[in-house]
Amino acid sequence: MAFSNTYIVGFITVLCLVCSFAVSSTAVQLKERQEKNKLLDKNSQVVQAAGLVAPGEPLTPERVIELFKQIESKLVDRRTGEYVEGDPAEYDAKKAAKDVDTSVEIPSEFKATQVRRLPDVLQVYKINVPGKESVVLPIHGYGLWTTLYGFIAISKDASEVVGITYYEHGETPGLGGEVDNPAWKAQFPGKKPYLPNGEVGLTVKKAGMAAAGSDYEVDGLSGATITGNGVDRMLELWLGDNGYGKYLEKLKGQA
Repeated sequence: MAFSNTYIVGFITVLCLVCSFAVSSTAVQLKERQEKNKLLDKNSQVVQAAGLVAPGEPLTPERVIELFKQIESKLVDRRTGEYVEGDPAEYDAKKAAKDVDTSVEIPSEFKATQVRRLPDVLQVYKINVPGKESVVLPIHGYGLWTTLYGFIAISKDASEVVGITYYEHGETPGLGGEVDNPAWKAQFPGKKPYLPNGEVGLTVKKAGMAAAGSDYEVDGLSGATITGNGVDRMLELWLGDNGYGKYLEKLKGQA
């Protein structure tokens, strides 16, 4: 049976509309679940950075929710290091960084991080688990291909690194993508974030170049020097006075 061109075009149009409606409806229905899963994944990264679970230990959603009952999310004024009022669950640091009234342009020496503006207010996570007290700080910066988003945990007196993790990036698998490798991340716990003079001391060296027994140096990723350099710049930015430096200085004083 032959169909006219008009019939064929009409049939295809109707089919496209039906499929588009079905896809849109599904996306809307699943949006809330997707947002919950996204938040759960981010919270699990906070838990891992803080060392609240042993390497390789299964981390179920129920376990994350249980641990987060002892984690306090707070907002901090980047310029003073003081806590500020506000609902962390409703605060969007990315959005704040785009507003000239709630952010500042990044200093020229950190342009390579491709972080264009720094929000006046930052989010932190206070870990209140007995024996595991620390603060977890969101960090981000450019690697080789993409911006890497992660967390670094610092002890409650800002004297040492507790852990580090990355939850979003597009670096090359097997090379820069090894920022996810537990063996590489295991170098960070116990390192000191600051030199005796107060300057940022934690640094990522070229693979194989970190001094044995160093309190500050971490070996970079083999075959991914640019990604390692990106992590190094990121740490210098966020641990310094332009990032969480003033806040961590307050923690030192309190200790």
